[in-house]
Amino acid sequence: MSRVGKKIIVVPAGVEVTVTPENVVTVKGPKGTLTKEFNKELTIKMENNEITVERPNDLPTVRAIHGTTRALINNMVMGVSSGFKKTLLLVGVGYRAAEKNGGLEMALGYSHPVVIDAAPGIAMTVEKNTTINVEGIEKDVVGQVAANIRSKRAPEPYKGKGVKYSDEVIRRKEGKKS
Repeated sequence: MSRVGKKIIVVPAGVEVTVTPENVVTVKGPKGTLTKEFNKELTIKMENNEITVERPNDLPTVRAIHGTTRALINNMVMGVSSGFKKTLLLVGVGYRAAEKNGGLEMALGYSHPVVIDAAPGIAMTVEKNTTINVEGIEKDVVGQVAANIRSKRAPEPYKGKGVKYSDEVIRRKEGKKS
C-alpha cells in the first residue's frame, strides 16, 4: 500500500468537497473553487469530513496514480482553505521589480525591462522593490509562475546575483585565482 495514498485527508471547517461517481472532485472554500477529474479506477470516498482514496488492485498503473491522486486532492483542499505562496528575492546591484497592470516589470541587468503578465488566479505583489510574492490557490500554477520569473535571470554561482527563491541556497564558487 502506498504510504501517501493511504493517508486520510481531513477537510477543514469552511471547505466543502463533493465527489461524483465519475471521480470528479469539486472543492469550495473561502479562497475559491477547484474542480478536477481523476482516474476512474480509484475509489474516492467522502465520509465525516474525511476523504480516503482506495485502489481496487495492485496493478503497476493503479499503484502509480494512488499516491499522486491523494496528494492532488490534498493540495486542492489546502489551496482553497489557506492558499499557496512562493517568495522570490532579487539579488544584485540595480535589480528591482515593480507591479504594472497586474503583472511585473523587472530591471535585471538587461538593456530592456523584463515584463511578466499575471496568470489567471495568481496574485503577484512586490515588497521593498526586491521581494516578489506569488500567491494563488493552485499549487502547480504558483510554482510554475515562480519558476518562470526565476528563469529570467537565474542566480549565478560566483556572486549570487539573480532571482532566487527565499529558501534557496546558492552554492558559491571560488572564482579565478591570480
